[in-house]
Amino acid sequence: MTYIVGLTGGIGSGKSTVADLFAELGVPVIDADIVAREVVAKGSPLLAQIAENFGDEVLLENGELNRARLREWVFNDEAQKNWLNDLLHPAIREEMQARLRAQSYPYVLWVVPLLIENKLTALCQRILVVDVLPETQLLRAARRDKNKLELIKNIMAAQVGREERLRVADDIVDNNADLTDSLEILRQKVLELHQHYLQLAEQYND
Repeated sequence: MTYIVGLTGGIGSGKSTVADLFAELGVPVIDADIVAREVVAKGSPLLAQIAENFGDEVLLENGELNRARLREWVFNDEAQKNWLNDLLHPAIREEMQARLRAQSYPYVLWVVPLLIENKLTALCQRILVVDVLPETQLLRAARRDKNKLELIKNIMAAQVGREERLRVADDIVDNNADLTDSLEILRQKVLELHQHYLQLAEQYND
């Protein structure tokens, strides 16, 4: 059985950067955000249901999902947010679990922004949290996505707080540094964790 390391962290924490560094080492990465995009790809049944519920404004001119528009709607409307979650979460979870079962590498990195919120930690053997200060999250998310600060604050409010993430964590990557050499610092930390996870996976499967 593949050893599952759940990677999580708040918006703007740098989860994707850390996941990419593990991928460079040959570790299989299953990213919930990527799976979520694939299940609502252009022409998919789920996208058709979303368009029927929200109207054609939720689609781009090429027929793909307008994620920015949808995000604005659901984070300002609790009922619509719940409807969307009820539609998508079962399909996303089923697809992710199928991919987890298909892995043959000693361990897999499972990247889930809402790992704790959606009570998925029990499916992992280890929890890795990418940690940043809330003010750092705001700045990075605004710079990266060009989103309004109010929207980012709403997203952060929908996620568990920093203290809760750290309480659940088995391992922590501190990604507060915003220096030119911060990527090399991260790379070294990931390499150390990689060796540790290989050892844990070997013990787990003995």
